[in-house]
Amino acid sequence: DECPPLPSPAGVVRAAVERTAAWAARAAATPRGDGQALFGIVQGGIDTALRAESAQRTVALGFDGYGIGGLSVGENREEMGPALRAAIDELPGDRVRYLMGVGDPARLVDAVALGVDLFDCVLPTRHARHGTVLTDAGRFNLSNARFRTDPEPLDPSCPCRVCGRWSRAYLRHLLSVHEPTGARLVTLHNLEWLVRFVATMRETIRAGTFDAFRAATLAIWGA
Repeated sequence: DECPPLPSPAGVVRAAVERTAAWAARAAATPRGDGQALFGIVQGGIDTALRAESAQRTVALGFDGYGIGGLSVGENREEMGPALRAAIDELPGDRVRYLMGVGDPARLVDAVALGVDLFDCVLPTRHARHGTVLTDAGRFNLSNARFRTDPEPLDPSCPCRVCGRWSRAYLRHLLSVHEPTGARLVTLHNLEWLVRFVATMRETIRAGTFDAFRAATLAIWGA
């Protein structure tokens, strides 16, 4: 899989599609162990025709699931949506569809609405290392001076062990003196918050209320 940055010249994106397709063909022909799943990866930048072509070529090789790469690498949400849809439309609905490297709530609900099943991303841990906290009310940066004496938990509505024990002021102090424990504790909160967010998405899909949940999420995180 070759993931070109965006923006990239059309020739660079085309070359990435060809290299990814060649690697997929080699991988598909390689024996693997019992129970080992192999995913093919779709590239194509934000070119919808190239996305569809890449997906078709990857599906033709017959994989256990399909990864969608090369998004959330510089394009905005308005550019990502059509490219993602072009790929999803060509991927079989009975196989896992995995959007690679996407983790912010707005893009998560957009992608799930299009049919994505699986994600991975460094966002919650990278944010934590820089003091950015994920909450039900949106994100905030704990290094801001207004949190210096704040006795509240990171997110008053969060049931995680970090919110149940340590204050914003204490965690900000740990970050300000470069104590690694600060970043670790914020990381634990961010991870638990994001896991809870995804669990809520699943619950709203089952309950038939996902559209309302998506709208509420975009009202907070859509900017």
